[in-house]
Amino acid sequence: MVSAWMLVVAGVVLGGCASKAVNHAPVEERSAATAKATPVVVDTAAVKQLPGFENAGKPGYYTVRPGDTLIRIGLDHGQGAKDIARWNALENPNRIEVGQVLRVEPPVTVAATGVVTRPVTQSSVTPLAAASAPVAAVAPATASASKPAAAAGDDEINWIWPTSGPVLSGFDEVKNKGLDIGGTAGEPVLAAADGRVVYVGAGLRGYGNLIILKHNNTYLTAYAHNQTMLIKEDQSVKKGQKIAEMGSSDADRVKLHFEVRRQGKPVDPAKYLPAR
Repeated sequence: MVSAWMLVVAGVVLGGCASKAVNHAPVEERSAATAKATPVVVDTAAVKQLPGFENAGKPGYYTVRPGDTLIRIGLDHGQGAKDIARWNALENPNRIEVGQVLRVEPPVTVAATGVVTRPVTQSSVTPLAAASAPVAAVAPATASASKPAAAAGDDEINWIWPTSGPVLSGFDEVKNKGLDIGGTAGEPVLAAADGRVVYVGAGLRGYGNLIILKHNNTYLTAYAHNQTMLIKEDQSVKKGQKIAEMGSSDADRVKLHFEVRRQGKPVDPAKYLPAR
């Protein structure tokens, strides 16, 4: 009898436990079709626009490529790196981004009278030429920044050799963008024509201690591998002035690498220098 009674009690207890509801956390089921249909919202305002993007492809502008430096861009466009930095209001000229668009020609300025003016170098206009020059034509304030034509007399430069040594390597547009001229360490390096110093430094790979002179709106000259540099940026120099001493910085031997750039494009200096 005891055993039967115990079985009855056990059955009542188990029945009570079984009658309690089991609460499970709700589960949200979403089909693959529903998930795919959910739109993805992109915040277009968060997409970074590089400086100058609106000028990409326009005349007088350049889009930065991998490996570019401001010095190289200036040399390739016949401008000084500091000038390009100023035209583009660059806070740090050593930091430019791939895809950034830079102005590489002087900006056109429009005076209150509507006369369009462009900056010119001191060597491109003489007092006599300035006195006899015609009055500039009036242009609308929306004048475009197209590439300026060479000023009168820009091609009329009386060049001299920057040093007297033998030519070691001639001009090659691909392999050697100038002349390599031999000499001894410490030998004078001379300015090939009047001009303004637009770069002094060693920031361009393969050139060592480099000097770049801007002669007018058309021509630059470059003097590389110097041992000592004797001038400063923004300084005016005269033809034949000693600007450096020959050396072998970033070179396999003592030599001067000399380039002439016409509107940024390397040209054969031998075609401009007087015959020896």
